[in-house]
Amino acid sequence: MSRVLVYGVAVAGAAVARALTQRGYDVVAADDRVDEGRRALAADLGVELFDTPDTDTIAELLATCELVVPAPGIPEHHRLIAAARRAGVELVSEIELAYRWEAQRPGGPRPMLAITGTDGKTTTTLLTVEMLRAAGLQAIDAGNTDTPLVEALDLDVDVFAVECTSFRLAWTRQFRPAAGVWLNLAPDHLDWHTSLTTYRASKARLWAAQTSDDVAIGFADDATVMAELATAPGRHRTFSVTKRDADYHLDVRDDPAGVLTGPSGPLISSREVARNRPHDLSNTLAAAALVLETGLADVGAVAAAARRFVGPAHRLEHLGTWSDIAWYNDSKATTPHAAAAAIGSFERIVLIAGGYDKGVDLAAMAGAAERVDTVIALGDTADAVLTAFAAVTDRQRAADLPDAVARAGRAATPGSTVLLSPGCASFDAYSGFEARGDHFRELVLERHAHRTVDGERSTQDTRQSALPPDAQSQNGALR
Repeated sequence: MSRVLVYGVAVAGAAVARALTQRGYDVVAADDRVDEGRRALAADLGVELFDTPDTDTIAELLATCELVVPAPGIPEHHRLIAAARRAGVELVSEIELAYRWEAQRPGGPRPMLAITGTDGKTTTTLLTVEMLRAAGLQAIDAGNTDTPLVEALDLDVDVFAVECTSFRLAWTRQFRPAAGVWLNLAPDHLDWHTSLTTYRASKARLWAAQTSDDVAIGFADDATVMAELATAPGRHRTFSVTKRDADYHLDVRDDPAGVLTGPSGPLISSREVARNRPHDLSNTLAAAALVLETGLADVGAVAAAARRFVGPAHRLEHLGTWSDIAWYNDSKATTPHAAAAAIGSFERIVLIAGGYDKGVDLAAMAGAAERVDTVIALGDTADAVLTAFAAVTDRQRAADLPDAVARAGRAATPGSTVLLSPGCASFDAYSGFEARGDHFRELVLERHAHRTVDGERSTQDTRQSALPPDAQSQNGALR
């Protein structure tokens, strides 16, 4: 019986440990943050759990194991990684493990469509699922979602849309999606990766195991993505809102707003797309390429999904407009690249930004600083935010998010957009971007509880206005 070390038993690690034991593997587990919940899980599975093992203990464990599966939260510089490399024990991620099992499925594997990039992964993944469902297929979003891929294998589905972080791709060797799209690349997660070089290399694993039967789809505007696409073994496709020579592009010859167009012709007018800011259109083209190039959906399904998909919470979620001041929750913008995209979507912005320091230069956030009237900085990176937006006259520092909302309310005037787009992670004050966004939403709705939204009384019902009707039941706490 093969023995496997699972290091880290939170959501993904727990799913891996459970799936391994169900398949008859001998599992041993370790974690740097052992609590009663993780002890109970290990006891329930009959798995021995080591609490914060030192280097010698890790070496002893590895000497008895054929594989080690690090949880996504275990960084490249962790002592486990170095020890596994010294011992010659193979490192695999949960999506790699799941792919290997699916490849052995009686009757053949089901197709996997994979999505990676610094920003836009979740939205594109969910939109891909919407297109597949519009085509009549049973599809699920898995990987970096509420459903790890090892769990999704046991579900009655036809196709998987796999959201691939660099953490999950780093330890892949055989993972081979039928189509894989790389949305963009910008500095991020430099607290997890040892360098920007290894971050890029992890993303490039998306295409590494593909063959000429598979499809590699790259963002034509990103030089790094295109450089990696040039060496990808799969069939190449590109997408871009700005480049007419991309395979999937925005055609503005007959319509100034543009028509989303693929190799076979028009897909849908941008005027009909529910989310139609430039980065939304880019994500729609990426998702269309995934489903059309694999033949899993047709143009009709693409158009139907694009018309009704409004996206998950915390991604430019419109909370309401009061007294001609619009409030947006973009808590998922945890990178400067994502925040810059949001800032580029509005004028006269009162920007709330800052948070946990991931060691990333925030200067990229301020590329469109002329759109910002006021910057309200908070969190560990407040100084860096204020420095990045030095060209903005009104710059303020907030003690916390409630203080930031109060300051934003005073700074905004009719015609303003108040935008929470932090450009940073949330771990200096919250458990994740969802908790930060939920708190922001609560603060905003409480502030406007007795005012009107679009002529109607503001109520707590507006907090879900940006979610598709079935989003909560399908995805729980959306990421």
